[in-house]
Amino acid sequence: MLTTKYFFLLILIAAGLVFIVLFHWFAANYGPDEQRTASMQFGAGGNSDRLLQNSVRHWQTMTNLEDPALKTINFDEQLVVIYNRVPKTGSTSFVNLTYDLCRKNAFHVLHINITANMHVMSLPNQIRFVRNVTAWDAMKPAFYHGHLAYLNFAKLGVPAARPLYINLIRKPLDRLVSYYYFLRYGDDYRPHLVRHRAGDTMTFDDCVARQKPDCDPTNMWLQIPFFCGHAAECWKPGSKWALEQAKRNLVNEYFLVGVTEEMEEFIELLEVALPRLFTGAVDHFRKSNKSHLRRTKSKVDPQPQTVSQIQKSAIWQMENELYEFALEQFHFMQKKLRTPTGKSPMQDFFYEKIKPNSVVTGNRN
Repeated sequence: MLTTKYFFLLILIAAGLVFIVLFHWFAANYGPDEQRTASMQFGAGGNSDRLLQNSVRHWQTMTNLEDPALKTINFDEQLVVIYNRVPKTGSTSFVNLTYDLCRKNAFHVLHINITANMHVMSLPNQIRFVRNVTAWDAMKPAFYHGHLAYLNFAKLGVPAARPLYINLIRKPLDRLVSYYYFLRYGDDYRPHLVRHRAGDTMTFDDCVARQKPDCDPTNMWLQIPFFCGHAAECWKPGSKWALEQAKRNLVNEYFLVGVTEEMEEFIELLEVALPRLFTGAVDHFRKSNKSHLRRTKSKVDPQPQTVSQIQKSAIWQMENELYEFALEQFHFMQKKLRTPTGKSPMQDFFYEKIKPNSVVTGNRN
């Protein structure tokens, strides 16, 4: 009886030793994919398979940590910035700045041109665009721009290596008035191009007094949906949900949002934060004759009574709420750029109390 028990015990011990030897042999001689296959062929059930796969992942992680080449990630050379520009917010001036800088700073600028100037992509195009931007390494570093509503890369299966979104926002009534006269008189960017409302000399004030569709406050509903995104509710004028979603996206999903009235300050902050693309941007903006392109011709500022009438609308109030929200956030980011004491013009950070003592303290850029 005892002999039989010892016999089975010896068999179990031998089997355990064989399993350990096989495990280390496979770990040393096979890649991760081959190890997963081997675990399914030689493992003793589902729990053993999961244990082996976890060990493989841990082994692979430790190997990567030991490889100095895999520790270095050149974030600057992988940089992708998307500027989903809102019409009539000064975007042409800003985009032309990037075209002037791209050769000097060695990055690519790409215009996103969507069929019929649509601001929302179809579902197939959403996923194609996201995958293309993410995988197109030959174009990186890259600056994409176009009249496109915010698009969530993580939602479409790309949680890592997401682009940095930036944008400019303008006072909603100023944007509407500019667009109203732009449709009638064009601008100095392409002065000979005939616009849709060419020949119509009705002023914005008269348009509001006569309640014509071109000056309807509903036409201001554009900046909110651009920040809100591709959801159907974003494009329903007056939607409270769209306004709140636009605010959330502005804070959580955008790297920086500036205001048209303070474009130079916006460019200054970008140059400090993203020098890989925007080195020399402020100086070029100040000196270039392209700094204020696309001025609408024959624009007449609305009378106070017209302004008062527009401001009664819920659409203006919501669009203006988003503008004020963006302005406050932009000024907050500006303020945090510099120290309050005045001893050092720019905020900095460093590491300290690093253990063990063999690690050298200081900045790691």
